[in-house]
Amino acid sequence: MKVLVIGGGGREHALVWALRKSARVTEVVCAPGNGGIAAQARCVPVDGADLAALIAVVEKERPELTVVGPEVPLSLGIVDELQRRGFRVFGPTQAAARLESSKAFAKEFMQRHGIPTAAHAVCTSLEQVREELKRFGPAVVVKADGLAAGKGVVICESHAQAVEAAEEMFSGALLGAVQGELVLEEFLEGEELSFFALCDGKHAVAMAAAQDHKRVGEGDTGPNTGGMGAYSTDALMTPAMRKWLTKKVAQKVVDGMRAEGVPFAGILFCGMMMSPAGPMVLEFNTRFGDPETQAMMMRMETDVLDLFDAAVDGTAETLSVILGEGASVCVIAASGGYPGKYPSGKVITGLEAAGSSADGFVFHSGTALKDGELVTAGGRVLGVTAMSAEGLEAALTKAYAMLAKISFEGMQYRRDIGWRALGKASLEIVKE
Repeated sequence: MKVLVIGGGGREHALVWALRKSARVTEVVCAPGNGGIAAQARCVPVDGADLAALIAVVEKERPELTVVGPEVPLSLGIVDELQRRGFRVFGPTQAAARLESSKAFAKEFMQRHGIPTAAHAVCTSLEQVREELKRFGPAVVVKADGLAAGKGVVICESHAQAVEAAEEMFSGALLGAVQGELVLEEFLEGEELSFFALCDGKHAVAMAAAQDHKRVGEGDTGPNTGGMGAYSTDALMTPAMRKWLTKKVAQKVVDGMRAEGVPFAGILFCGMMMSPAGPMVLEFNTRFGDPETQAMMMRMETDVLDLFDAAVDGTAETLSVILGEGASVCVIAASGGYPGKYPSGKVITGLEAAGSSADGFVFHSGTALKDGELVTAGGRVLGVTAMSAEGLEAALTKAYAMLAKISFEGMQYRRDIGWRALGKASLEIVKE
């Protein structure tokens, strides 16, 4: 089977890597891909935000399956357009993708269908923000309504900070684009958990859990990023919690969307807060996460093509998702200055020395080939990923050993991925 993957980041590299392991896949094409993906798939240059250009690539390549990785093409309706043309495509329709592309829609949907989430208010003006803040405690979360590459969430310790964040969102100063609507949300305490379910329009099947590290600095400090690292292990949730999240969150989403005439098929990423009052949904993504996918694909023993086929063909309830024992981890090597302004074109060295194997691989997030050399071409550059049947500590040791052999000018990375799970142990590992 010929498979086309749309996207060019670390998530797509991990999906290409997993597809290459499938005995049923004969060819993998990626549009646009990146410098690392080019070693495993034929890459087709294209603007990932140009819907017409992406559709033209699919029509020219005529794959038997198209897998859409990023949120932007989904929000533009690429699945709708490809389905209308008779192509098999993995991912939700534009209307279903509103669970991610509109925070306001997602919050109101959860209210309608009894899905646990924090108290909220949808605001369209600064005056409304000031009025609605009276209903919230001192700490409050301000969220941009639309897509913001993981950077549209500001945790505020006071109402004054919340007003300032809202003003910067409405003016465009914070995200570079004017926001016409935002969401105020009750601040929740607890551990965050990323829960992934495979959906086929009728059924939701639990896939895996992971924990992301959004803040740029160690100890979860500094501004939010698209993700500086993630780990996946069965120890993140009990079998009972896995069952509860599938039934009370993922399946409720599928049932609710179907009842509203918008069947949801694809990956449902449930960003959860495990609060003292119980699990609460922070947000939904309607595609694989990044860098969680790198960690998940490293553990995935089920043929990934079976996952895609089940979602497209409506047979998810027959699927058995099998993950390798132990733990996996992905550590992001980012450009200096990220998540703010950062340089590109810096030569990357040490990848051969870092090596690759079934339990250790460097996925490329933002790289390019220039004059025969691999260079940086994004904020998040590499995702150094490893797994171990012995658990998280062993997986971290392997990943950081690989990372120590890689370098590029200005490279930054967190040295405490998994710190909440290991406490001081994770900090001690990377000092060796």
